[in-house]
Amino acid sequence: MTGFIIVAALLVVAVIALLLPPLWRAPRASGTADRREANLAVFRDQISELERERNDGLLAEADFVSARNELQRRLLDEVQPATTTPAGNDSGGRKTALALLVIIPLAAAAGYTLLGSPRALDPLQRQARLAPQQIAEMVAGLVEKLRKNPDDSQGWVMLARSYKVMERFPEAAEAYSRAGTLVDQDAALLGDYADVLSRSHGGSLQGKPSELVERALSIDPDEPQALLLAGAAASDRQQFAAAATYWARLLAQLEPGSEEARALEAAIAKAREIAAAQAAGDKPGTKPNAGAGAVSGEVTLSGKLAGQAKPNDILFVFARAEDGPRMPLAAMRATVADLPLRFRFDDSMALGGGRKISDFRTVSVEARIAKAGIAQSSSGDLFGTLKGVKPGSQNLRLLIDQVQP
Repeated sequence: MTGFIIVAALLVVAVIALLLPPLWRAPRASGTADRREANLAVFRDQISELERERNDGLLAEADFVSARNELQRRLLDEVQPATTTPAGNDSGGRKTALALLVIIPLAAAAGYTLLGSPRALDPLQRQARLAPQQIAEMVAGLVEKLRKNPDDSQGWVMLARSYKVMERFPEAAEAYSRAGTLVDQDAALLGDYADVLSRSHGGSLQGKPSELVERALSIDPDEPQALLLAGAAASDRQQFAAAATYWARLLAQLEPGSEEARALEAAIAKAREIAAAQAAGDKPGTKPNAGAGAVSGEVTLSGKLAGQAKPNDILFVFARAEDGPRMPLAAMRATVADLPLRFRFDDSMALGGGRKISDFRTVSVEARIAKAGIAQSSSGDLFGTLKGVKPGSQNLRLLIDQVQP
């Protein structure tokens, strides 16, 4: 965007530089043919200069036409007998010069504002319009360059981010591992590396992903993605007080009242609630019975649909109230490679809002292979559902045997 503005400004200056000097200079009274011939030669040189700048790409076609028309108009005036005094020409020329000095930049800016599309200059907007095939070709070109120059750390980071956008998480993790010290010394890159590594292992943050998060926070204790993942890892370990602490540090960086801030506030409140219950559970007779409403079972994929799923496809399993809010009561994430998959949902796994499985008479349990990698259903997803499941039901058999239209 900045580069475009600079080039456009230079072009406007070039046009002004061509138009103003002749107008600013006071013409000398001379009716001789020799004088007119000299002026005609100057005009021809100026037109040639305009044509060269246009051919070199320094002057837009519209600006070229405008400048050429102005020169032609002045050329007609030159070959006609003078009808004003030198003083009159001096005053009129300078007035014209001042008017053009103001009008040309304003007209250019106003025209672009009304007719142009500033968003089209944004690289992110241009990238968003790329077709999947174009993106794949660009990534293939980058891979080829890295084969020739495997020590290009910046290239490996770029490739990792590209793979992440394409949801090719194992390849993204592998690319990050090749970036060397560039990643090891950057908290944000370490956090992103931990994220793609976790996603390539079914969402688990234990092991190396947690190590990467710890390294990121040792470099920058307030790195946002590392704080988010650190809280999630602590929650997985049932360390809810620690999870709330990490997320509270992240919340301080978000815009108050934003959708992200509200969601994080709900997660913090839930983590603190569970942490308080854990602390109270140390006293005799006060330990909550998290398994009272537990439902458990196994998810399998129909053999008829096995060819439509890839090992790295994301798998969501969640429990939802049949007569209540659509927000899942509990959920887990894995990959097709984890099938057959054992699941267990209980009240301790309740999501934001505080509603638990035991609060409802029946729930539905759904497993969904998400082609788009998101929990919301989309065309082409593979899924299976069990309805009318009573809290406390065990050894359920959930078969993924349907395709989302």
